[in-house]
Amino acid sequence: MQDGYLTVNVIDSTTNAPMENVTINIYGQNEDGSASSTVYQNLKTDNSGQISNLPLSAPDLAYSLQPSDVKPYKDYIVEAIKDGYETIIIDGTQLLPVVNARQSIPMRPRERSRLSYKRQNEIIYDIGPHTLWGDYPPKIPEDSLKPIPAPTGFVVLDNPVVPEFIVVHDGLPEDTSAENFWVPFKTYIKNVASSEIYSTWPEQTIFANVIAIISFTLNRVFTEWYRNKGFNFTITSTTNYDHKYIHNRNIFDEISVVVDSVFNTFIRRPPTSRQPLLAQYCDGVRVQCPDQMTQWGSKDLGDQGYNYEDILKYFYGDNIVFATAQIVSGVPVSYPGTSLQVGSEGSYVRTIQNQLNAISNSYPAVPKVAEDGIFGEQTAEAVRTFQKIFGLPQTGVVDFKTWYEISRVYVAVTKIASLNPLI
Repeated sequence: MQDGYLTVNVIDSTTNAPMENVTINIYGQNEDGSASSTVYQNLKTDNSGQISNLPLSAPDLAYSLQPSDVKPYKDYIVEAIKDGYETIIIDGTQLLPVVNARQSIPMRPRERSRLSYKRQNEIIYDIGPHTLWGDYPPKIPEDSLKPIPAPTGFVVLDNPVVPEFIVVHDGLPEDTSAENFWVPFKTYIKNVASSEIYSTWPEQTIFANVIAIISFTLNRVFTEWYRNKGFNFTITSTTNYDHKYIHNRNIFDEISVVVDSVFNTFIRRPPTSRQPLLAQYCDGVRVQCPDQMTQWGSKDLGDQGYNYEDILKYFYGDNIVFATAQIVSGVPVSYPGTSLQVGSEGSYVRTIQNQLNAISNSYPAVPKVAEDGIFGEQTAEAVRTFQKIFGLPQTGVVDFKTWYEISRVYVAVTKIASLNPLI
């Protein structure tokens, strides 16, 4: 056994604000899914709503680095309790060895009756198994490029755009009883990647798989695939047709940082000039998929030193090209194109200072800074604190991934848009 590490983030789902002094209990899980021994009890979240870097035992690293009959991760039960709020139980937080898992928990106030509070109830989120371990239906193959409908169709985009939200239908397309979740785009990609690959894999393999997931998702967005069929969602959570999205599952920091770095990057195949490739894949062990990427195959190429571009070209062909969506919806100001750091000056620095100060109102650990447009050490320290809270490398530099993560949190805590919780 080796240790993995867990950070718990708790927010108020009605305000997106972090919740301090929430009681967190963590239990082991038996094979039948029931709770076993108590691992941590009566832990309290800090003023950022967090309990950080808890060591928890996990299976040996080797089991996640090759197909194995031994489950490569360990499941835990995480319980969050706060007076005046519904108790939340995450049943199935997945811990891999060595790497960092991050479990977000949205809490909502108990409903008030006319006379008193209702008796506190438990809300249980049952987290399904990882797709490389669980028994899920294989993807039904589709054409990787879709015909663009006639002008009377639903497509209205000239070029791919990163949407603010993905509307995920949590079931088969025709299942009208299945719930639709409005999920921030980056959160959706992080959730899917954490559900479908292991964060212990080589970084370039993670990049390749994340870009394939982004490209597939942007194809569904660009072609309005489901809406053109009369449905009211962007994508499903079913592996028969799309990727596996598991609502409120944990994500892994190693995957999260990769997504933050390339969330607007996709692949396409000439002669089509605009359409992202519907980059389908399979595991390559239990299921084979000719002319598509295999997850274990991408892992092997990463072990051999292939970079992500070469991995993707190996599977999808040398004629694919890499592109970026120039428009990111729901962002107050787009990334300036160059990193901001100590010595930088100007309106973009002032924008970041203003957003950090607004975030500080909800996350007081982030120090207030002067909004003078001068990137000094005070601003760098505020950036480092922000990066620590949100699982980014603590460089004090506002690069592409930090800019857009600051934007995301700023929009959420100031309620510029009607956002779902930061989960």
